[in-house]
Amino acid sequence: MSDTLPLSILNNRRMDRWLAFRPDRTVRLAVGKVEIGQGVLIALSQIAAEELDVAIDRIDILSGDTAAAPDEGSTSSSQSIEMSGRSVRLVSAELRARILGRLAQRLNCAPEDLSVEDGVFLQGGAPTGHDYWNFAGAEDFAAEITGTAPPKPPGAYTVVGQPVPRRDLAAKVTGAAFIHDMVRPDLLHARILRQPSRGAKLESLNEAAIRRVAGRDIRIVRVGDFIAFVGSDETAVQRAADAAPAHAVWSGVRVLTAAQQEAAWFRDRPSDDRFIGDPGPPLETGTIVSATYSRPYVAHAALAPSCALAEYRNDHLSVWSHTQGVYPLRNSLAAILGLEREQVTVRHAQGAGCYGHNGADDAALDAAIIAMQIPGSCIRVQWRREEEFGFEPVGTAHMTRLRAALDESGRPLDWTAEVWAGSHVQRPVFGGTMLAHEALPPPPPPPRANDPTEANGGGGTRNAVPLYDFAAKRVIHHLALETPVRTSSLRGLGALPNVFALECFMDELAERAGVDPVAYRLSLLSDPRARRLIETVSDRCAWASREAVGSGRGLGLAWSRYKNKAAYACVAVELEVDRDIMLRRIWCAADAGLVINPDGARNQLEGGIIHAASMTLKEQVTLDGEGIASLDWDHYPILRFSEVPEIDTVIIPNPDQPTLGMGECTFGPTAAAIGNALYHALGVRIRDMPLTRERIAAALV
Repeated sequence: MSDTLPLSILNNRRMDRWLAFRPDRTVRLAVGKVEIGQGVLIALSQIAAEELDVAIDRIDILSGDTAAAPDEGSTSSSQSIEMSGRSVRLVSAELRARILGRLAQRLNCAPEDLSVEDGVFLQGGAPTGHDYWNFAGAEDFAAEITGTAPPKPPGAYTVVGQPVPRRDLAAKVTGAAFIHDMVRPDLLHARILRQPSRGAKLESLNEAAIRRVAGRDIRIVRVGDFIAFVGSDETAVQRAADAAPAHAVWSGVRVLTAAQQEAAWFRDRPSDDRFIGDPGPPLETGTIVSATYSRPYVAHAALAPSCALAEYRNDHLSVWSHTQGVYPLRNSLAAILGLEREQVTVRHAQGAGCYGHNGADDAALDAAIIAMQIPGSCIRVQWRREEEFGFEPVGTAHMTRLRAALDESGRPLDWTAEVWAGSHVQRPVFGGTMLAHEALPPPPPPPRANDPTEANGGGGTRNAVPLYDFAAKRVIHHLALETPVRTSSLRGLGALPNVFALECFMDELAERAGVDPVAYRLSLLSDPRARRLIETVSDRCAWASREAVGSGRGLGLAWSRYKNKAAYACVAVELEVDRDIMLRRIWCAADAGLVINPDGARNQLEGGIIHAASMTLKEQVTLDGEGIASLDWDHYPILRFSEVPEIDTVIIPNPDQPTLGMGECTFGPTAAAIGNALYHALGVRIRDMPLTRERIAAALV
């Protein structure tokens, strides 16, 4: 059975890594996945409560702690419920079965004669005098997990599938739940003077001038080209950091050009070329149609900048971080700082929420380096807003060129997607480098361009292979060997630009064929789950009665299955165009199989829609000679609360199907639906994001 176990269990085989019954009659559930705003912890608690037959209030969940929680890698790629949820289900079911089996032997009855009500064991409906807390023994937790105990059938669920309130929201509303609010003994604040670019060398630093600006006593820590300002007065170190760039002289600073901020720049750059799909060259017969779409570099744009705490005491480094992966961060910190892994503990503390690899890990290394230089104190590093925008890893620019050979009825016989992009994943565990590491002596070698394998959903190729019934389809991926700025994971990786291209191109092909876009899609799609979603959304948005093209009001639709194997989503967008695009209403239908917490799932779907709308309409990282120029909210605008339209969301019930990750499934369809709605409103197609006023004006000339 072990070859079919989730990776989370294969890496953490002992039961005591996951569950424990505490004297206060609670259940400690430990998981490696962390809360980054997606509501995963309450969903995992529901799964454990369901399989153990205890009240949800008894579950006390611990997440993301290298000293006490299992190693489940990073919280990413919409895999928390698929992988960790399945693991918690199997572990909980096995512990329940193991304990009931021993009790049945004690009572000389069959295990089927026993039942559990809120942790209390009954025989034939009568109390046995035993419960989890007085009957579970050390042997129940010492053995390895086999995964052979069958979980409950969905028809028996009473907790899973029900809306359960999240426990973390009250503290977040009152401002007591975030890493930014943490206070530790012997606390010192720190800010960093950044290298302007990789390889830059600090030639001189006017420390006296910086101290004068600080106005209070500060300590200046230097390790190679890593510079930090540390003190008990946060305002003083902030003033020092603000002033420092004007008093620093660097050599070897890389100069960038504005042309490098566009995805088209990759076309003539060295690349690692990969080919997936049907062999052979693209078909040259029939009508050949092609179009190119792009997305620029984009930022995570978290509402609060990155923050971390670290302290080095008694030869042990403790770090608190809003990282997505406490174990990968621990391993990286140990390797960079020359420590054994056992000398480092990383604990997750919630941040402002982030889908992807932002500055959290980098801030943790900042704090750890300083803590090693000032042992016995707790070092708190908080990035400044301009530092977050200027130095976090960003989502890579991405360009997709689609080419189709059409038959006489305008249906594709052959489909080719050609993708140009930088690395969509450069986490340290995949060979990326952490920011401060580049400033330490000796600096690491430049990271090698890397992307996830197709088995893991791909990066630049994510959702590039269409699920339509085309006779032949292929993807040519040009992975750029170098990017002008650091790039790494951002929600959906290549799914958003690829689905934007694919689903907008499908609308263009439907128009060429003189066929309604919904009917065109359905004629090329046999997957019944996808068809049901498209039909559901088109009915809900009154697709059949939409206005003519060019009226100024548009209605567009798009769908995808995230990674071609996770949750399905279809989105329709109604908008108006005057000077700007105004979103009026959005409809969404999703199929994620068995849904654990419907409220949490709906929040994820709608959050993805809002995030994607912001990226499609507004967001672009801009560059100048010194690096990233979009360093504040004026230069990196995002969707405002006042611009969020009404969203009508329906989740298709499918409890007998496996749970599918849904945190990113609405991302691509929303972008494409907006693109299609904009065409329907104006009668002109804009293929490059963001869909700004300037691009609209240029298209209308």
